[in-house]
Amino acid sequence: MGVAARPDRLVSVPLAIVATLLAPTWAAQDSVAAPERYTPVVAVLERMVTREMADKHLPAVSLVLVDGQDIVWARGFGLARPRDSVPASAATVYRVGSVSKLFADIALMRIAQQGRLDLDAPITRYLPEYLRDSILAPLGMTHSAFFEPTADQAPDLAAAFMWASDGRRFPAPMLRRNEPSGALYTTVTDLGRFLVALFSDSNPVVHHSTLERMWAESLGFFVSRFDGHARVGHDGAIYGFATTFAALPDDRLGVAVVTTLDGANVVTDRIADAALRAMLALRADRTIPEPVVTDSLPSGFARRVAGRYRRGKGAVDLLERQGELWLSRDGSVVPARVRALGDSLTFDDVLAFGGSVRLPQDRVVVFGDSFTRTADPAPPAPPKRWNRFFGEYGWSYETLFIYERGGRLHALIEWVEDDPLTHVSDTVFAFPSSSIHVGERVTFRDARAGRATAAVAGAVVFPRREIGPQDGGQLRVTPLRPVAELLAEAQTATPPAESGSFHAPDLVDLVSLDSTIQLDIRYAGTNNFLGSVFYASARAFLQRPAAQALLRAHHRLRALGYGLLIHDGYRPWYVTKTFWDATPPEQRWMVANPALGSRHNRGCAVDLTIYDLRTGRPLDMGGTYDEATERSFPDYPVATDQERWNRELLRQVMEDEGFTRTVDEWWHFDYRDWRAYPILNRSFAELGAL
Repeated sequence: MGVAARPDRLVSVPLAIVATLLAPTWAAQDSVAAPERYTPVVAVLERMVTREMADKHLPAVSLVLVDGQDIVWARGFGLARPRDSVPASAATVYRVGSVSKLFADIALMRIAQQGRLDLDAPITRYLPEYLRDSILAPLGMTHSAFFEPTADQAPDLAAAFMWASDGRRFPAPMLRRNEPSGALYTTVTDLGRFLVALFSDSNPVVHHSTLERMWAESLGFFVSRFDGHARVGHDGAIYGFATTFAALPDDRLGVAVVTTLDGANVVTDRIADAALRAMLALRADRTIPEPVVTDSLPSGFARRVAGRYRRGKGAVDLLERQGELWLSRDGSVVPARVRALGDSLTFDDVLAFGGSVRLPQDRVVVFGDSFTRTADPAPPAPPKRWNRFFGEYGWSYETLFIYERGGRLHALIEWVEDDPLTHVSDTVFAFPSSSIHVGERVTFRDARAGRATAAVAGAVVFPRREIGPQDGGQLRVTPLRPVAELLAEAQTATPPAESGSFHAPDLVDLVSLDSTIQLDIRYAGTNNFLGSVFYASARAFLQRPAAQALLRAHHRLRALGYGLLIHDGYRPWYVTKTFWDATPPEQRWMVANPALGSRHNRGCAVDLTIYDLRTGRPLDMGGTYDEATERSFPDYPVATDQERWNRELLRQVMEDEGFTRTVDEWWHFDYRDWRAYPILNRSFAELGAL
């Protein structure tokens, strides 16, 4: 127990000297070619990784295979830094999250093996300045580091990405971790060297008998059975990175897989499982098994079955999104994608794989629970006292959403943990027993006096994030130059040339079709994102087939007591160019590139919402028109069931008539024949006679 009295013994030799003495001279390798006998294994895995990356939109994947004392294959797929077009490789540096814990645990076992461990002392006494020289260097992991990447690692560091359930993706933060449990930066080849050491009878760090004890007692390692074989390993997930590290110690086969998409451990687990099965089959001289592959659903199938299904107080929503089917149980805002698997259906997306889904006539059966199709009337408004809680809290990379779902207050943490909250007191709510946060509470600060300024979940204080105008007004963008100057320049510019044949333009004034179609043409006044007038009159035009389809949607809504309110239809090309030239680059996602023209320019796009025929007021959509914030994404977790129901009603009636909603604006719909019409540049003054 000498360490308790002499902690300096652990750092008595400078790290650089120890690393030089102990580290094998292994250079960073972009890839490790497989021996000929491994060709069938590589072929299967390359197909699987390529397919999963395309299906799940994974930016980068790197993996390594170990057989006994050899790294038999290592390579990268995709782009480690997409912005710079840097390819991923076996030398790409990743953060591996909780896989780091294995090294901390082995470090402690090494100290215990040497008889120097004080079990009552804090772990931080032993680990700082120790992991690199006593663990990483002897293992040959010379391209690995704890806490932050070294200068040598920095050029090879991968960019990772976070995602939200509404479809957004954004760069993950590189927040420094001060504890070793999630702070390892490494490559898959270095993880391969760690696997080699685990299988070695002469492990340079700890005795093999110590490792066997760790596996037998589940010390640090996850221990399980895999196809009848003992399996050890660990998963890691940290701000945009997902890692699977798995080994079959009795067979001395191992694999490590890393990707740069947050929470994608289901995918890395499946790749690792396929690799282990392939290596076992190769060793047994069996045919390499192909991984299970799901298929897309038949065209139109998702649209036919979409709707609400109930079973007692429980409910399932089948959602159609761009031809795919998603299932949300009990109102979760994190649905699971449903795919075909032979003659059956199953789940397959970034967060889930497997399970049984059946769709007999007007029913859905999920894991044996049967739900019957039912009407989906407009939900009641939530209690007004909850308005002070609703909204976003925290930071862009770690956000807490508070919203209403099914008549209960909900908390959505990190975009995947969706929990109903139980009332404790006026401003305090508890997480349910099914939550990973069981036993913890959410306390809203300053909520007795008005809108909460922060939400305290457990011990973490999430400050309120102001998203969108709180008074329902129009958000503004500061133009790069005066709009009047840009508009004058655009009116003298020439639209992009187009080749091919197009339908003759036949623009129709929408109000002329039905006087109950209301207008709120923002670009005919100054109540728009640039605060300037662009149209000579407050009118809306569409190509005749699109206009007739919109009229049918309006009539469907009238039968329900609603109508359509139009913000914009046909837009002259010079206006699109002005929008582009005036908008800062970081916000140009909300405007079309004039070099390509827009669907508005073709008279086949419409911006609109729904209004109540009785009151004449627009329905609350949980965001305002032309709002340059996350709330504009159609599947953003808006505050109430009413807002979600309103958005879904608009989507359904428009898509049923041949329109398609864009992925980043809940109000924008394109007509299916937009490609058949040319880019137009006629001003509203020229259209005045229509």
